Amino acid sequence: MLTLLPFPAQSTAFVEGSAQAASGAVQTSAWLLVAIPLLSAGILLVLGRRSDRWGHWLGLLASVATFVLGASLLVSLLGYPAADRVRDLELFDWISTSDLSLAAGLRIDPLSLTFVLLVTFVGSLIHLYSVAYMEHDENRRRFFAYLNLFVAAMLLLVLADSYLLLFVGWEGVGLASYLLIGFWNHVPSYATAAKKAFIMNRVADVGMIVALMLMFATFGGVDFVTVFDGAPSASEGQLTAIGLMLLLAACGKSAQFPLQAWLGDAMAGPTPVSALIHAATMVTAGVYLIVRSAPVFNLAPTALLVVAIVGAVTLLFGAIVGCAKDDIKKTLAASTMSQIGYMMLAAGLGPIGYAFAIFHLLTHGFFKAGMFLGAGSVMHGMNDQVDMRRFGGLSAYMKITWITFGLGWLAILGVPPFSGFWSKDKIIESAFVGDGWQPWVFGTVALLGAGITAFYMSRLFFMTFHGKKRWTSEKEGTGPDQHPHESPALMTAPMILLAVGSVALGGLLTIGNAFVGWLEPVTGHVEHHAPVLPVPVIMVATLVLVLAGAFLAWRQYAAATVPVEAPRGSLLTRAARKDLYQDTVNESLVMRPGQYLTRSLVYGDRTLVDSTFTGLGRGSSGLGRALRALQNGYVRSYAAEMLAGVLVIAVVVLAVQG
Repeated sequence: MLTLLPFPAQSTAFVEGSAQAASGAVQTSAWLLVAIPLLSAGILLVLGRRSDRWGHWLGLLASVATFVLGASLLVSLLGYPAADRVRDLELFDWISTSDLSLAAGLRIDPLSLTFVLLVTFVGSLIHLYSVAYMEHDENRRRFFAYLNLFVAAMLLLVLADSYLLLFVGWEGVGLASYLLIGFWNHVPSYATAAKKAFIMNRVADVGMIVALMLMFATFGGVDFVTVFDGAPSASEGQLTAIGLMLLLAACGKSAQFPLQAWLGDAMAGPTPVSALIHAATMVTAGVYLIVRSAPVFNLAPTALLVVAIVGAVTLLFGAIVGCAKDDIKKTLAASTMSQIGYMMLAAGLGPIGYAFAIFHLLTHGFFKAGMFLGAGSVMHGMNDQVDMRRFGGLSAYMKITWITFGLGWLAILGVPPFSGFWSKDKIIESAFVGDGWQPWVFGTVALLGAGITAFYMSRLFFMTFHGKKRWTSEKEGTGPDQHPHESPALMTAPMILLAVGSVALGGLLTIGNAFVGWLEPVTGHVEHHAPVLPVPVIMVATLVLVLAGAFLAWRQYAAATVPVEAPRGSLLTRAARKDLYQDTVNESLVMRPGQYLTRSLVYGDRTLVDSTFTGLGRGSSGLGRALRALQNGYVRSYAAEMLAGVLVIAVVVLAVQG
């Protein structure tokens, strides 16, 4: 059953004229967004080796088809007034019990379509890049099946019209990330990294499960309409509990403090996987969850404040870690952690920040995907080397990679007029809005993060593409034995398209406040709020810090000689190299106590439970052996036993009578 429902309900008929009829037809086909990549993944997995020759092209075609359908949905939605741009598509009856009746459906609105276009467009470019990047991998077909599964799960997550169906996509994303991070699982460390990501996300999923339980107990349902309509009548305590549980879930998926430890290890997967996870899919899911749940968080200020605090802590955490990493992919991973922290900070600011969180998520998707693909291009030309201390001077040998990566670098720094300037600066300005201590703390953190970002991203750029050659043929080798070269067109073309987005996307979406206005049906209209500092002062301070960070990096890693072996460094540097001891903390607070608890339970089970039952068994066996000894087959023994019995009976009788 396919039913397209306008939401909120309108007094006019949904279909008016041929144009709207066509739009309605396009919208009723929205289920194909999930079905097409899911079907492609199924075909490639079922056919197996028989699809090796063409499987990668099927995977690419499926991703491109979803983008075309998503673009047509965008056009159809733009044909309606802003108030009518939230549409619910009911697919079929899913759960029907005495207490819960829930249909499986999709919500087509500006927020979900923004994610659909990001996932499918960037995902298609990553698919195209992967055709060449994975060319010599004998399991390339299976890799594309997993990519399609990843895209399908993410699209279900962002299109679902209920938290329960969202949770299905949520778990699908977790499964796909596990399969892709551990794609080369014949390497034990890669398999361990995949398991680490999977387990940490399962810990966070407890938050989602508890949130679903609380929603059902509070509202009697878990679909968006029931939860959002019922939120005003719920108590602040109930909404705060739901909000905090949703935040716990978001922290796992988006690698936010304190569940961020898996993100750096996730670089074990092929580089296109890193680009997909960090730019378009998994880590963006947590930000989507918070913004989608705005009606809940708007009425739970404590939960909203915790979201902002988590974002602020994580953006500094990731930035500090990024300053000390020599692995090019792990530096980019730390950068993602920090940039997602900016988005969470914006979402935690409430209505004034929701749209800016998604705006930065969108621009970040382009320049971060471009830089990850650029890192893969560098690895392709340097025999899979990832240590930046063994790069240097690559700009002369990889011109396209250098230029496209450089445009992404300028975008993430927030240099005008590149995309990051328009999105990240809006978050910094919004962080200075409010009363009391919050604007000063959050604003200062956002400013400081911009300066540190400029330093470690410039460090990455200069160590890789500038300075003297420090090439080695192997990780522990010596001498300039590498032969860097530019990547093939199938790899550079996606990088060029993403670089165009890094340059122009932010400015285009800012014209006439277009993107913020586009999201208003979901995030609501917000009047302008003046920050505690004048906007020009904030902008100048941001640019000064960015330029200072870039200059320090240039002086240390471009103008000066970079040692091939990392120096010992300060205490903070050593801590940052070890991810600020996040694994040590997790092991000390969670893993070791869990092991001790498990061992104690096992010991108790063996000593108490097992001993009780084995003792009964041994006692029964001993009694049986004693009785068996009495049954020896000798008549004299039986006669003696009978005599003994008679004597016992006689004694008892005499004792009773006496």
